[in-house]
Amino acid sequence: MRPGDKVICINDKIDAEKAEEIRRDFEIWITKDKEYTIREILDNSGIVTGVLLEEVHNFPKFFNLINRYQEPAFAIWRFRKLNYATAQQAEEHTEKLVEVGRPAKEEEVQSPKFLDNKVTKNETTICVAIPFTDY
Repeated sequence: MRPGDKVICINDKIDAEKAEEIRRDFEIWITKDKEYTIREILDNSGIVTGVLLEEVHNFPKFFNLINRYQEPAFAIWRFRKLNYATAQQAEEHTEKLVEVGRPAKEEEVQSPKFLDNKVTKNETTICVAIPFTDY
């Protein structure tokens, strides 16, 4: 992974024994299954690699473990890289999907929760799974 990569959160769980520390360090937490863009990757003195995200900004804090102020970073293992490498490619991918859609001709029915559009009766909806790449 590198800055600009689109990722999806695969684990937003907080261990019970770390919940208080997390609440103290992070004003904003991540959400499982949500897409993010990597803003920066931090080595954290070799302790654990962390990522900063374009969509999430937290206030810098002093961390005794690494002996410096920095924005709290999310552990890189909480994310999986999406198959498109950059935000620009993701936008191009989204634009192509939007162009394929056609206006509804019959009575509209509510689409499944995971889709953001409506479908019509007698119209087939095709869902495409985007495979993850694990580097």
